[in-house]
Amino acid sequence: MLRACKRMAAIAVAAGLAGCGTSQFKHVPVQESFGSTETFSRMFDASPAQTCEAARRALLSQGYIANARTAELIEGSKSFQPDPELNLQVNIRVVCVPETADGQISIGFVTALQDRYALKKSANSASLGVGALGSVSLPFSSGSDSMVKVGSETISKSNFYDSFFGLVMRYLQQDREAIGAADNTGGEKP
Repeated sequence: MLRACKRMAAIAVAAGLAGCGTSQFKHVPVQESFGSTETFSRMFDASPAQTCEAARRALLSQGYIANARTAELIEGSKSFQPDPELNLQVNIRVVCVPETADGQISIGFVTALQDRYALKKSANSASLGVGALGSVSLPFSSGSDSMVKVGSETISKSNFYDSFFGLVMRYLQQDREAIGAADNTGGEKP
């Protein structure tokens, strides 16, 4: 009986310690709810290749670096430094897919991810061992600074996407006008 009580006490202590180890994790509610909003997508009267080309020019016109490109995918990134110890990087991914069977109407899906980096400073120190006295730790005046990623989130502001899609529409309109002008001049482009 004593042995069974000791075993039960050991199990209770182990369960209590296991519970302490997991209590540091805070429950975070789900951040996503799927809806029929058009924040991240728009329909365009153009082929997927034309839409992605207009998206590429829209990104380049705003100082983004085009990282990856195919006929139906464009990615771009741009860095910002609003504070000497804070750096932001925005990564935008545009995927263009056909909406109609003939491929003349497409949907552009856009996602922008913002990463935050903070300056982390660390000082260097050294230990000096002296026989009878023991060791002494002395700080160096040098240190190393590095940028550490401290957060990442998907940009969800609809006006951000509205302005991007508006710029894509402007480039598609310019393409249509250039094609119309070429048709009116007998095939020569202006």
